[in-house]
Amino acid sequence: MKKITFLVLFQLAFTLFLYAQDLNISGKISDSENNEPLVGAVIKFTNNKITNTDLDGFYKIPLPEGQYNVNISLLGYKALNTTINVSASAKEFNFKLGKSVKELDQVVVSAGKYEQKLSDITVSMDVLKPKLVESKNTVNLETVIDQAPGLTITDGQVSIRGGSGFSYGAGSRVLMCVDEMPMLSADAGDIKWSYLPIENLEQIEIIKGASSALFGSSALNGVINIRTSYPKEKPETRITFFAGIYDNPIRGNLKWWKGNPTTNGSSFFHAQKINNIDLVASGNVFNDEGYRKGETEMRGRFNINVKYNFKKVKGLAMGLNSNAMQTVGSLFLLWQDADSGAYIPQAGTLSDYVTTRSNFDPFVYYYAPNGDKHTIRTRYFNTTNTNNTNQESIGELYYGEYQYHHNLRKNGAINAGLVSTRTVVISDSLYGFHSGVNLALYAQIDKNFFDRLSLSLGIRGEYFRIDKEESISDVNLYTKKDTITLLKNMKMRPVFRFGLNYKLFEYTFIRASFGQGYRFPTVAEKFVKTSVGALTIFPNSKLEAETGISAELGIKQGFKIGKWNGLFDVAAFTTTYRNMMEFAFGIYFPDTVSVEYQQYLFNKLKYLGFKSINISNAQINGIETSLMGNGNIGEFGLSVFAGYTYTQPINLNYNPNLDTIKGAHANVLKYRFFHNVKADIEVDYKSAFIGLSSRYNSHIINIDESFEKPVFSFIIPGATGGPTILPGLERYRKIHNAGNLYFDLRVGYRINQNHKISLIVNNLMNAENMGRPGDLQPPRLWMLQYVTKL
Repeated sequence: MKKITFLVLFQLAFTLFLYAQDLNISGKISDSENNEPLVGAVIKFTNNKITNTDLDGFYKIPLPEGQYNVNISLLGYKALNTTINVSASAKEFNFKLGKSVKELDQVVVSAGKYEQKLSDITVSMDVLKPKLVESKNTVNLETVIDQAPGLTITDGQVSIRGGSGFSYGAGSRVLMCVDEMPMLSADAGDIKWSYLPIENLEQIEIIKGASSALFGSSALNGVINIRTSYPKEKPETRITFFAGIYDNPIRGNLKWWKGNPTTNGSSFFHAQKINNIDLVASGNVFNDEGYRKGETEMRGRFNINVKYNFKKVKGLAMGLNSNAMQTVGSLFLLWQDADSGAYIPQAGTLSDYVTTRSNFDPFVYYYAPNGDKHTIRTRYFNTTNTNNTNQESIGELYYGEYQYHHNLRKNGAINAGLVSTRTVVISDSLYGFHSGVNLALYAQIDKNFFDRLSLSLGIRGEYFRIDKEESISDVNLYTKKDTITLLKNMKMRPVFRFGLNYKLFEYTFIRASFGQGYRFPTVAEKFVKTSVGALTIFPNSKLEAETGISAELGIKQGFKIGKWNGLFDVAAFTTTYRNMMEFAFGIYFPDTVSVEYQQYLFNKLKYLGFKSINISNAQINGIETSLMGNGNIGEFGLSVFAGYTYTQPINLNYNPNLDTIKGAHANVLKYRFFHNVKADIEVDYKSAFIGLSSRYNSHIINIDESFEKPVFSFIIPGATGGPTILPGLERYRKIHNAGNLYFDLRVGYRINQNHKISLIVNNLMNAENMGRPGDLQPPRLWMLQYVTKL
């Protein structure tokens, strides 16, 4: 009897043991529309077990037999809640997620260097989609970036909310990134707009405000980050052709041509998965005869991205992104006069050039089983400029970054990294020979509390050196032992940022942020030495770094009208700059010349020109509103992207007794304005669409007086005669004082899902507008575009 009882109990225990064993549950999460595997989806079970999908969309987790409630979520997709029954015969569960159409659910990465919902971030950000880039026939990214609220681009130099003016092509307070890595030239530190890979575009993210804590120097005013795309499950090929012609200007005497100048180009894009390899290839060719006499441009660019996904090591991938371009053309700098010669260059100021640019970006990243991500990014960026004015230069940038990402258990993430940058500049007459080093450590934590309050805290330490000159030391790291020689006596500049976001109601989010920023001077700002016509620029080897603080209070409100989803945003902001770098006009004698030498008129004229100096402290206060939305209203599709920005850019050190600028707004920073309005609206009906873009900025208040006054008046007080740098500019600005207003029109028809034809008209009203002084913008441009998908 005892033996029987023992055997029964043993059998029961063995059976319970077998039933208690975990079963290996697995499956795949994919997109409900195109079956694309979804990477990083979070799968939560009722027993609080959590797992993530890998690079191929698969997940695997051990679970005991039984019934479970499952929650599956991924940024940009609608969360899925369902029930599953796990048994020995049911161990594979596949799910599909549908994309969210709400504007608040857009996924961005730039705010924290990892994926977040647009509604959760603590800073102002705009997102531009590839549809807008294609529909406006964008051949240069500058034209579509200029459509974002609060942004202006003056002769290639971008400003966010009045943070920058015009600095003669040297330096940038806005950091341009491609896939989160800087894409600024090593010599001038400027943005090469035509070089950016617009064919291979996922989306463009624009951060407004100081972002140095995550991105470092040059992010003083904000960041523009281009995210490139990778192949989907199905191969994709797209080819675009366009041709255009410039109309006659509204003032007949500006027309210098007999036959109207033309422009044309083509581009291609191909993306495909080949077993474990993701391949993207794209490129374009472009030709422009130019609306300004003698200014032409021909360029060709090719881009290829390759990524290898390891099958035997789940979560590991490595690859190489590359881009190369050559441009041949002539550059227009100064007009002949404001009347019939506004499209004609001054004698001897037109320069012929050939530029070659290339970058190679090897990378490795690894998703660990616990969800951590390790990323190594590197970049080599070369710019080679040759011309007929003996102002050649070669700039080389070497960039490396290691980034660690860790998801906190409950709604949050930690990001930390190391950055190393080296620059080399080779130029005989323009800059000289220089090298620089930039080292940095950064960390940021983002945490969500109670599913309502999000907090963000970031810190960065940065070391910078050009030649033998180091950055000013705010913190001096020192170790008595020589074990860590790298940190011994290293000078680091620390910066901080803090932000919060509170979900007041379901679609209402209040945010506040504070950030510090800094920008080290570029080689061009410190060492440039050149002259064009009557315009001379001098070097300043003593130029120091500038710093800034920005703060913002804003609110986002999502709303829905039928099937149309919208997002309204309003923000009040303030930015303060210290030791601001700007080019200023004056007489700049070398330190080596005597006082007697400086008294002669000819010697004063010889050293009269522009130089980048630390001129002042400044403050910019303002308010910005924006509206974006997408969806259907009845049978019509409607997309809207619009905004208004008001700024007060004040020079805090303005001295009416010393400064040459006079008048009611004499303390306003140069090359700024008060009002900026942007809008883009597109309406779709069946296979046809029509879109209208508009841009307005009020009159530029102050500019360098040297562009308007005779050169001799700065040497001999009261002199009224003699040459000016830009003849007729003073009279022109008095007449054209209402600001700039542009309208662009596009009309198109989709023949079928693979073929589209469009008519694009830039500057629809043929308005006469001026960017920087002497830079008259193009007349109306008619373009015909054809897009085919194979």
